[in-house]
Amino acid sequence: MADPTGFLKYDRAEPPKRPRDERVHDWREVYADVGQAERNDEVRTQASRCMDCGIPFCHSGTAGCPLGNLIPEWNDLVRWGDWEEASERLHATNNFPEFTGKLCPAPCEAGCVLSISPESGGPVAIKRVEETIAAQAWESGYVRPEAATVATGQRVAVVGSGPAGLGAAQQLTRAGHEVTVFERDDRLGGLLRYGIPEFKMEKKVLDRRLAQLRKEGTAFVTGCEVGVDVTVEELRERFDAVVLAVGALRGRDDTTTPGRRLEGVHLAMDYLVPANRYCEGDGPPAIDGEGKHVVIIGGGDTGADCYGTATRQGALSVTQLDQYPQPPSTRDDDRSPWPTWPYILRSYPVHEETGERRFAVAVKRFIGDEHGRLRAIELHKVRVEKDPETGRREVVPTSEEIEELPADLVLLAIGFEGVERMRLLDDLGLKLTGRGTISCGSDWQTEAPGVFVCGDAHRGASLVVWAIAEGRSVAHAVDAYLTGASDLPSPVHPTALPLAVV
Repeated sequence: MADPTGFLKYDRAEPPKRPRDERVHDWREVYADVGQAERNDEVRTQASRCMDCGIPFCHSGTAGCPLGNLIPEWNDLVRWGDWEEASERLHATNNFPEFTGKLCPAPCEAGCVLSISPESGGPVAIKRVEETIAAQAWESGYVRPEAATVATGQRVAVVGSGPAGLGAAQQLTRAGHEVTVFERDDRLGGLLRYGIPEFKMEKKVLDRRLAQLRKEGTAFVTGCEVGVDVTVEELRERFDAVVLAVGALRGRDDTTTPGRRLEGVHLAMDYLVPANRYCEGDGPPAIDGEGKHVVIIGGGDTGADCYGTATRQGALSVTQLDQYPQPPSTRDDDRSPWPTWPYILRSYPVHEETGERRFAVAVKRFIGDEHGRLRAIELHKVRVEKDPETGRREVVPTSEEIEELPADLVLLAIGFEGVERMRLLDDLGLKLTGRGTISCGSDWQTEAPGVFVCGDAHRGASLVVWAIAEGRSVAHAVDAYLTGASDLPSPVHPTALPLAVV
């Protein structure tokens, strides 16, 4: 049983970060290395803030964690110092808690009962507890390969090695199927490898988990584009089922602002991928922020990743632009009541390091020099209006005043439009939805028999925790398809959505 008065005795505390002047000069993770004993004592105190709330919204599939993590249970186990059992509880619902502990924005904390009122001192530091359980599990050897005891003789191909694909692959391998993961890049991990900067998650964390999957029997093929290097006919001949976990990497572009085609204006992923390859030892990136005035358009996670990357590359200045007004610092109960995801200002560690964030502004035009290279942008103040009938948004200027801002490199981090066009889908006879995603039935099966879909390819660009949840759920569906029934967990339905105000 939890300590119902713990939140009255202890304040919420975030993990300590390395000094700003130190971390901006390397690619190591932002957070400080703390001794194991000190770290564990601090986190045991944080876990003690988990109260006996009766109905734990934190692990609700819609208002909290889509994985259904048994958060109150492992919080209480941590409080008592039973780290091994806490690891068992955590891994029972989450294949990769070290990924979510570092990368997930923690909808579980938004659903925590202590989030109802600021007077509670803030929600339980669930994300910090989760990451520490995972770290302690690896340090103590609790994480071991879990090989299947019986082989089914069935073969499954998983296309894509991001968190959804890896989650599906691990579950299906453990169920006794022969699983092969195909990845078109030269290294495994998808966005975990080349989309997430090293300072958010060092890739040794990913490599450690991949080693576990290999020891369990999952096979991996890199540098292989399914549909080209392996045809659909070969895929059908070799495998009994196929899982599409190809992501939603088609970046949204700006095709209307004058000057978009100037040299120096790029999509965010065209910038982040080579920067991450540099950290892997592949040489200097073609697009570099060193010595440049960098402007990032877009206020989300991808924009923050560009922000921290440009800082570490040695940019002269970094400015992040958002067309929406600055959100409030605390939850507005009328706009986003508990336990929905709150509309608040979200600041990342990179925003503490340098640079500037600008709100309610938009680029009027990109300005180039005589050689066609970007040199500046014109900004104007705007507001975003929504048509009540069509729901379409329009960016409207609120002032005739124009500001010119120096800019040598502009990065468009304005979202994703869905799955990339690929021959694989054409040859399978699959068409994308209006949202650019791949549709499926209630059993996660697409219109192509024996072909399933999960993760961003099905949901659209979303959170790592939803990707893992969909990977686990599609594994249940594939196992049932191949064997007639399945004991694998299925935490989410294909139509599941986070709780929201409409």
